Amino acid sequence: MNITSLRLDTNPTTAPQRAFTHNGATFINTRPPRIPLHNHHKSRKTRPISCSASPPVTLQHQTTDSPTRIGSLSQVSAVLGCQWGDEGKGKLVDILAKHFDVVARCQILNGSKIIPSSGLSEGGANAGHTIYNSEGKKFALHLVPSGILNEETTCVVGNGVVVHLPGFFKEIDGLESNGVSCKGRILVSDRAHLLFDFHQEVDGLREAELAKSFIGTTKRGIGPCYSSKVNRNGIRVSDLRHMDTFPHKLDLLLSDAASRFKDFKYTPEMLREEIERYKRFAERLEPFICDTVHYMNESILQKKKILVEGGQATMLDIDFGTYPFVTSSSPSAGGICTGLGIAPRALGDIIGVVKAYTTRVGSGPFPTELLDKAGDLLRFSGQEFGTTTGRPRRCGWLDIVALKYVCQINGFSSLNLTKLDVLSDLAEIQLGVSYKHSNGTPINSFPADLHVLEQSKVEYETMPGWQIDISSIRKYSDLPKAARQYVERIEELVGVPIHYIGVGPGRDALIYK
Repeated sequence: MNITSLRLDTNPTTAPQRAFTHNGATFINTRPPRIPLHNHHKSRKTRPISCSASPPVTLQHQTTDSPTRIGSLSQVSAVLGCQWGDEGKGKLVDILAKHFDVVARCQILNGSKIIPSSGLSEGGANAGHTIYNSEGKKFALHLVPSGILNEETTCVVGNGVVVHLPGFFKEIDGLESNGVSCKGRILVSDRAHLLFDFHQEVDGLREAELAKSFIGTTKRGIGPCYSSKVNRNGIRVSDLRHMDTFPHKLDLLLSDAASRFKDFKYTPEMLREEIERYKRFAERLEPFICDTVHYMNESILQKKKILVEGGQATMLDIDFGTYPFVTSSSPSAGGICTGLGIAPRALGDIIGVVKAYTTRVGSGPFPTELLDKAGDLLRFSGQEFGTTTGRPRRCGWLDIVALKYVCQINGFSSLNLTKLDVLSDLAEIQLGVSYKHSNGTPINSFPADLHVLEQSKVEYETMPGWQIDISSIRKYSDLPKAARQYVERIEELVGVPIHYIGVGPGRDALIYK
């Protein structure tokens, strides 16, 4: 294996969406031809280092069929993201959901926005969990757990979620209009906090204040809502049952925002309109409201199978992510217990979902980011663009250092490697296997200090590509040897088995290993 050292480019600006020319042909938002990557780091001042390394070890694996693999999962299992989100968690949850009685969400994915032409709920820069039904129809979910497409599944929105009721009801309306029944199948925690429209306005004002140091939020109000929760002046779902005290609580929230931001215009008329609006919401929400802590623990006692669906990902965790370029909740294993009210000892298998490469939306450090044609190829082949904004996602090689760190935090029992097919055009593929300080000394863990992270160098292992379309393959043994070597090298480096491999967007485009 070839190993190279790379000086990190600290520029967080996303590579612009653009057309490019190769061999006289112009490509715009499409899959470009195979580009040999032997010299793709030249523009970034790489230098070879002297190091001996053994070739990838080909491990012996037994292919396991889907009923056996899924049937062996624990009573309470979970699916969590390993990177900065957008890994494809919703697809695996959707596939697993029919084998579980309950699918529960423990924290927020993203705010929602309605696309009038379809009526379906879509996110801004992050589309939430995008899944496809058996007819290939696309659904992008934010609050409603992905298990909703399976008719026998009960969906729980836990206390750790912040609930934007306008978006929640629009999401339900979109599902219902597309033939997905929601009645009696969704439970919303009475302890969950309400995300108001004004939280979204405050989110934008906050980002404007930060100017060039902005976090890169989707401006859906998630951070300000969690701030209200931590400030202990938030409003919970249970407060909708007390409309005598609700106006006073809402007035305090709005007054607090007005005192903090001079451009936030708060009037008595605004308060009256919101009160009337939420009276209607309260009536409609009542059938969904539940003491979900009691429900979840009773379900465990009744031996029901429970699947927990995590939103976002561990590298965005408020404690363990690249702070402050993180979300406002805990999308790691600990957030399951605090977001649903179940005991740690109840948890069993936790599956980590990781792309075969890495993407990131918004600002913040990205050690293995590619700012060249290789990054363009990943972006176009993987269609890494925001669903509604079209904003390109930042793309780079798979970061093994970050993945090992995330595996330590979560204790994953297995991994789901997604979008392996996106790498099929590459002549060579690189894995970021270690970090070094600028003076060459090793960095032994994932740094909390962003200055250290931004000034570090990444060491890469170069592996051969397979340059064969693998999207129709359904057995692990049928994958090209180079693809199997890539999968097994990741397993070897992180010490966690890969049980699921995504080779396309459809439900069936999954290899069980």
